[in-house]
Amino acid sequence: MTKQLTVAVVGATGAVGSKMMEQLIKRNFPIGDIKFLASARSAGKSIEFNGKTYTIEEATPEAFEGVNVALFSAGGSVSAALAPEAAKRGAVVIDNTSHFRMDPEVPLVVPEVNRGDLAKHKGIIANPNCSTIQMVAALEPIRAAFGLTKVLVSTYQAVSGAGISALQELKTQSANWDAGKEVEANILPSGSDKRHFPIARNVIPQIDKFTDNGFTYEEMKMINETKKIMHAPELKVAATCVRVPVVSGHSESVYIEVEKETTVQAIFEVLRNAPGIELQDDIATQTYPMPIYAEGEDATFVGRIRQDLDNKKGFHLWIVSDNLLKGAALNSIQIAEAMLEDNLL
Repeated sequence: MTKQLTVAVVGATGAVGSKMMEQLIKRNFPIGDIKFLASARSAGKSIEFNGKTYTIEEATPEAFEGVNVALFSAGGSVSAALAPEAAKRGAVVIDNTSHFRMDPEVPLVVPEVNRGDLAKHKGIIANPNCSTIQMVAALEPIRAAFGLTKVLVSTYQAVSGAGISALQELKTQSANWDAGKEVEANILPSGSDKRHFPIARNVIPQIDKFTDNGFTYEEMKMINETKKIMHAPELKVAATCVRVPVVSGHSESVYIEVEKETTVQAIFEVLRNAPGIELQDDIATQTYPMPIYAEGEDATFVGRIRQDLDNKKGFHLWIVSDNLLKGAALNSIQIAEAMLEDNLL
């Protein structure tokens, strides 16, 4: 009989939190009891889950007593304050924010890539950035077969990655454009930055704020997280992250250089047999991944695989995945499932 667990969801009303709830039900996660935690402002409100109504409780350290798994998706400051408290009380925290990702004491895990790192946890496990997850999931089978020395990625990231308010702004801006009204921008590219630009009918080459080296924090996340997840500090990685007016589904144009010479067909075969990957690559029928078709799907889709014209060890790929699923909620639940299977819960 499968062990029944007590699960806490912190941030259930957000874009990722609601998807986490859907995945818990869809994947029949063994829940004995579940509690929903939020700020004092939301405490006392009702929330529906699997046909039942629950009262949202205030997220306090004591609220994690008796919890086996705590799923966090309520912002970095909440995770910073409460994740250690939950872990102290015996919960395994799976944190969807960036707060703990580069902490050397905290495993950063995509189960298809570095599941073994889960055994090293000390109470907290970090869920990687959405754009990183889909990329490393697609590249790991290639790295395992042929080695990997260089990764250059340009992303085309959906607005849902910036949250529910950004999605509403996209909707409002689009309607105002069509009606010939003034278009206001208050959120993108980063709510905390000085200037904001419309995303409707636009492409913004900035996600998050800029760092001192000219890269954005989002780009540095992809660079640093990829190296940590793949245990490859020597891997050359560079990223350009771009927001596009798509609702859900991140797309990535990726150039890689491998250690061993190989062929497109050999890469096809590796990806066909890779867990969580769906190969969509047939130019004769114009078959390739697109975010509109990836929305709501669990897989990471890979296509447009080409050998570089000037470098036999260079290959180009197009990678697409639902950023709220494999890029966030689904990966979190898969971490919990792997923990359960490996007797770590």
